[in-house]
Amino acid sequence: MELPTKTEPPFVPLRHTGWATRRTPLWVFAALVVLAAGVLLVSLSHKPSQAQRASDLTTYFGDVNAGIESCAGGARDSITALDKVMAGDKAELSAAVGVIAYNAQNCAPVNNQPLSDFTGYQVTESLAQFPLDQADTDVITWASRDATNAQQDMLAALQATTPGTLARAEAKLRAALRTMDAQRTAIYAIWRSAEQSTGDTAPLPYLPA
Repeated sequence: MELPTKTEPPFVPLRHTGWATRRTPLWVFAALVVLAAGVLLVSLSHKPSQAQRASDLTTYFGDVNAGIESCAGGARDSITALDKVMAGDKAELSAAVGVIAYNAQNCAPVNNQPLSDFTGYQVTESLAQFPLDQADTDVITWASRDATNAQQDMLAALQATTPGTLARAEAKLRAALRTMDAQRTAIYAIWRSAEQSTGDTAPLPYLPA
């Protein structure tokens, strides 16, 4: 007697993942494209005009001047006081020493609130194409390092008691003034380039040399 043939059930492969993979709907990609296009259009619509950039540059120069003017004006007064004494007006020696000592301290941000505030200044986005941030850094360096050093050298020259110490002090002072002037020239180059590009006619902040 023959036994009936045993039929095996069809083989069904087992899933190796616990959940079915879900594809991102096409509408999500379409929405992202629309969003990107919208951001681009908004940025283009807010592109500042030439007149707006010129106006913003005028405001910027005013802000720079507010931060630096007391140090810059003091440095100018120090140079004037030094020149008087060196020209032979010895009666002005004591007054010159006092003026220069005060002005040297006033060019340090820690002693000058407007200058200290300016160290955190942020240039408006409409002027981002110009390296004004670098100019601002150079302005702080001009004040806190160059002008301070030069005025300290002025004091050394005024207080020299021998021809030798006077000659050394004057040589150091001349080098310090050249450094001030070089920094000033670099700053003015950035500012004048921005002026020419925007058509702004506002006076530049004053930095003596």
